[in-house]
Amino acid sequence: MKFDAVIFDLDGTLIDTEALGWQAGRAAFEAHGIALDEDLFHQLVGKDKGTGGQILRDFYGDIDLESINRHWLEGVNALYAEGIPHKKGLMEALAAVDRAGLPKAIATSSQLDEAALKMAKSGLDAHFDVVVTVAHVERAKPAPDPYLLAAEKLGVAPERALAFEDSETGAEAAFAAGLTVVQVPDVIPSSRRFAHFVADDLASGLEWAGIEV
Repeated sequence: MKFDAVIFDLDGTLIDTEALGWQAGRAAFEAHGIALDEDLFHQLVGKDKGTGGQILRDFYGDIDLESINRHWLEGVNALYAEGIPHKKGLMEALAAVDRAGLPKAIATSSQLDEAALKMAKSGLDAHFDVVVTVAHVERAKPAPDPYLLAAEKLGVAPERALAFEDSETGAEAAFAAGLTVVQVPDVIPSSRRFAHFVADDLASGLEWAGIEV
């Protein structure tokens, strides 16, 4: 099948922010005398801020989450200021999509200002004209809304678009929107429930979709 567009998730798919988030989060919780559970952190991957906050409250109960989140944000922003690493083969993958003449977009669970910062610090802001964040939709992932809006902004039918995701939450959103889903797992293995193809990296996912890298 030939595709009319490619829509990418941001965190963990294009840029390696999950590792930085874990580093800063662990430090923020430790500063408040709490150990951040790694399995719990994995549950936050792909979630919007509100959903993630509820997961933390359900697990830890009565904690000063506002203060912890402020500390966490300061820590992660300090790490971002040093530069955000790309996922393997990112720029080659974007160049391949451009050579194929396909428009591309980002559909992310980040807030608008967070997405802008991450894209600027990773050098991706010049590569995407369409960026859909949680600020643009009524329902965040795993609802299909971000992918449906991204496809609409690109002027393509969802079923004619290819999605790249790392998380289960994101893959479920793209699948529900009717896109063909390539999942490139980051910190959590794929269940394969929502992926049409599970790839080791962006390049192999594009090759599977018939886009030469």
